[in-house]
Amino acid sequence: MKRQRKGSVLCYACENLVSVNSKKCVHCGANYPGMGGYARNFRRLGSNFGFTKITVCACIGLYLLSLLLTPVFIHLEIPVEEQGVGLLSPHPASLFFLGATGSIPVFEVGRWWTVLSAGWLHGDLLHITFNLLWIRYLASRVANAYGVLRLNIIYTLSIISGGVLTSLVGYFLPALPLALQGAPVAVGASGGIFGLFGALVSYGQRMKKFQAGQQALSYATVLFILGFISGNIDNWGHLGGFLGGYVFTQMPWLDAGQPQRILDGVVAIICLGLTALSVLASILHSLFFVLTLINTT
Repeated sequence: MKRQRKGSVLCYACENLVSVNSKKCVHCGANYPGMGGYARNFRRLGSNFGFTKITVCACIGLYLLSLLLTPVFIHLEIPVEEQGVGLLSPHPASLFFLGATGSIPVFEVGRWWTVLSAGWLHGDLLHITFNLLWIRYLASRVANAYGVLRLNIIYTLSIISGGVLTSLVGYFLPALPLALQGAPVAVGASGGIFGLFGALVSYGQRMKKFQAGQQALSYATVLFILGFISGNIDNWGHLGGFLGGYVFTQMPWLDAGQPQRILDGVVAIICLGLTALSVLASILHSLFFVLTLINTT
C-alpha cells in the first residue's frame, strides 16, 4: 500500500484525471478524488476496486467450507429436512451453521442477522456458478452507473431486503401456494443480484438511459419467470432484492447523478464489516448448539 504523493490519478468517482493531492475533483466535485494517495493501490484490485474478486472469493470460500462441514453433520445425524439435493450440495445443517436465513432461522431460532449472511452461501455447484457469473456481469455495470463505493452498499442492502421479505412471507403467510411461499430456509446471492438489476432499472429512469434500464428489467423478468417454472426457488428473495435495489437508489443519498462522497466509502466499509460479523455470529451461535448437542449424546 505505497502512497502516491505527487502526479495525477483517476478520480474514483468520475475517472477523470486530477491531481493526487486535490481536495475536490474539478470535474465532478467529489471530495479527495485521489483517496489520500492510495487510489492506484485500490485500482490494482480491478475496475471495481476488487468488489467482484472479493465477492467471488468469499462465496467460493464459504461454499467449500460448507462442503467440508457436511461429513461432520452427517456423522452427528442432525435432524434437518432435506431441501432438495443438487450436484455437490452441502448438508442443510452446514448451511444453517454458516448463516442460512428464512422464516425458521429468523423467527423460530432468532438468528435475525442471517438476512445478510445467507447472501454469501450457496446450495450446490450449479447455484453458485450461475450466481457468480451474474455478479461478474452486473458489478462493472452498476459500478459505472453509481460508483464503486455505492455498488457495495447497493449489493449489501439488496441482500438484506431479499432475506427480510422472504422470511416475513414464509412466517406470516405459510398457507400460500408452493410457488408463492416464502422460504423456511434460504441461501444464495440472488437477492443481491436482483438488487443490481433493480439499481440499473432505477438508473435508466433517473438518468434517461432507457436502453440500459430496459435491458436490466428484461433480464430480471426472464429470471423471475424461470424461478416460478423451476420450483424450489426463493421467488420472494428475488423480488425483495429487486425492490431493495430499485427503492434505495431512488433516494438522494444514492443518486447516480451525484458524485460519490467520503461518506459512501465509510458506509461501504461498514457494509463489509457487518457482512463478516453476520457470518461470524452465525458460526459462534451454531457452535454453541453443536457443543450442546454433543454433550447430550
